[in-house]
Amino acid sequence: MDKDKSSRHHNPADNLKNEQLDRYRVQNTGKPMTTNQGRKISNDSETLKAGERGPSLHEDWHYFEKMSHFVQEEEPERVVHARGYSAHGEFECYQSMKHVTKAGFLQEPGKKTSLTVRYSTVQGPRGSYDTARDLRCKGVKFYTEEGNYDLTTIAMPVLINQDPMKFPDVMHAYQSKPDDDIPTASGAHDYFWDYVASNPEALHMVQWIMSDRGIVRSYRMMESWSINTYLFVNDKGVATFVRFVWKPVLGTHSLLQDEAIKIGGIDPDFHRRDLREAIEKGAYPEYELGVQLIPLEDEFKYDFDILDPAKFWPEELIPVQLIGKMTLNINIDNYHTESEQVAFNPANVVPGIGFSNDPVLQGRLIAYHMAQVHRMGPNFQDLPINKPICPFHNNQRRGPMRYRIDVDQVNYHENSLANNTPYTTPPEEGGYEHYPKKVEGHVVRGRSESFNDFFTQPRIFWNSLTPVEKQHTIQGFSYQLGKVESKSVRQQNVDLLANVDNDLASIVAENIGVERPTKSQVPVSTSYPSLSQAKSSPFYAYTQKVGVLIGDGFNGPEVANVLHYLQQKGVFIKIISDNLGTVTGNDGTRLKVEDTFLTSSPYLVDSLYVVGGNVKQQDKFMQEVLDYVHHAYKHYKPIGVATSGQSYIHTSKSNNLAGVVFAANNPDFNKDFVAAIAQQRFWNRT
Repeated sequence: MDKDKSSRHHNPADNLKNEQLDRYRVQNTGKPMTTNQGRKISNDSETLKAGERGPSLHEDWHYFEKMSHFVQEEEPERVVHARGYSAHGEFECYQSMKHVTKAGFLQEPGKKTSLTVRYSTVQGPRGSYDTARDLRCKGVKFYTEEGNYDLTTIAMPVLINQDPMKFPDVMHAYQSKPDDDIPTASGAHDYFWDYVASNPEALHMVQWIMSDRGIVRSYRMMESWSINTYLFVNDKGVATFVRFVWKPVLGTHSLLQDEAIKIGGIDPDFHRRDLREAIEKGAYPEYELGVQLIPLEDEFKYDFDILDPAKFWPEELIPVQLIGKMTLNINIDNYHTESEQVAFNPANVVPGIGFSNDPVLQGRLIAYHMAQVHRMGPNFQDLPINKPICPFHNNQRRGPMRYRIDVDQVNYHENSLANNTPYTTPPEEGGYEHYPKKVEGHVVRGRSESFNDFFTQPRIFWNSLTPVEKQHTIQGFSYQLGKVESKSVRQQNVDLLANVDNDLASIVAENIGVERPTKSQVPVSTSYPSLSQAKSSPFYAYTQKVGVLIGDGFNGPEVANVLHYLQQKGVFIKIISDNLGTVTGNDGTRLKVEDTFLTSSPYLVDSLYVVGGNVKQQDKFMQEVLDYVHHAYKHYKPIGVATSGQSYIHTSKSNNLAGVVFAANNPDFNKDFVAAIAQQRFWNRT
């Protein structure tokens, strides 16, 4: 990994938002227990009773306060994006963007802005699992000197609907069925796929979800796009169309479908844990912010509508300009107050950023604020996590849970008693001004004809995938549609897929028991390397997790040398054996066992280092190691084999051992193993 892109030694102490949050953080350890009114508690274990075996008394004010808070302490969860997780960090601007925007945080190279990020899935409730096949989202709240700026993105560059009127419909269809509330965190049921077959605009995003993009390896390795088209506006009043993209420095990588399903049961918090552990270890997640810019006069230059949220902007036609980097370097202290209560709204912009006529964006500008008011009340923006770092003043007053004490009595505008304050600010002095877009036309319910090409870009996406990525996409479609009970719905979706690729549709048809389609795909041969993870993403060993399978009596010098080298390269190491405690090498080297075969799984590591060794139940140990090796091998993961571990790898004419690196007679084992870890998968393995 490039050293200039690493922030492992960054000091987060100068984070302005973190300093503000410190004023709200309370340490309870070592303090006497009290009620919320500050009354010290002498007994927190038993209710007040009329005798030890008598009834409880109504005067038990301590129990009443404790229990009433408990039964009311959960807010309504988000209708979508319910399952999420957060971290804090900062954004550093690479270069001045003042030629296209007057947004203050983008004016000077090196300028840093505090921020909070929340990742989320869409379909499942708060108690679902991280690795479900889904469209993941990333909301970033910039705490700028001009106010909060919320940039919301998702892990694919296209949306499932072209008009906000359809959003409730697609979410109703996508979420669990009304009759049995099944399935959890999956669209693999009749209603969702009936919606897709009946609404061809949905196919494009669904295709991305069925690809590797739908099951990301880590939040740290998730590319995400704004989807909607915004405006940059400079200090001369000149506007430019803009879309945003976050590119992870570690590259964009995914799980296999089988891994994602298994991990969902083994460790439902896989992505949360991965993010938190990386930050704790100083391997701070990093993302470069890219912008794609189109002059207003070029609005109709392309063969797709740039305002259509169901279409991507090809990087090969509209280059991505990297303008800064986000570094996540502080873990949250309290999930509820820093993640559950963080509230995003695309309408939260700063001077220099405006809105295009993208219809879905226009609808989102209304919906998000209403959703947060429903969940947390009208004063949700006063909560510490949502509060800007700059002062804010207006005439809004009262409402539930308002703790701000406004001491002035004049709460209206215009006024003379308070000298007409709080006062408005002219645009030239920093007041927000909406860009004066030209608007014309008749009032209609409809959409532009230019939105109606539903199959060209899905065909381009398919053309751009590698054979392995195509196979994974076929598997995704086959698994999801295979869960659909209605044969008619399965057939309709296969017929729809035929517009993208006839071979894709035919293979899926055979897998799910319906007729092969008779129509052919749209005649488009264009492809873009940027759409393929395999073609466009960097690969690093840095932060990949290696499971070390080990017992007593290992070759101490050899293993210590390998582990030291892996740590130098930033590889995460997990020592796995039959029991917790320590394992001891032949030279007295002692290693702490962090997981057992029972508490861990081959699905939870990216590669294996097979050492072997001696334990009390040797046969069981050998079987466990062989099981780990079997699963790692069939999932194409790298495997390093110590000189003492060769008996666990069986060579035959049917396997080529691609990606298996042996230490025996190999002076370059360390280097070769790290190179294999960086490659991550060996698709040519047999």
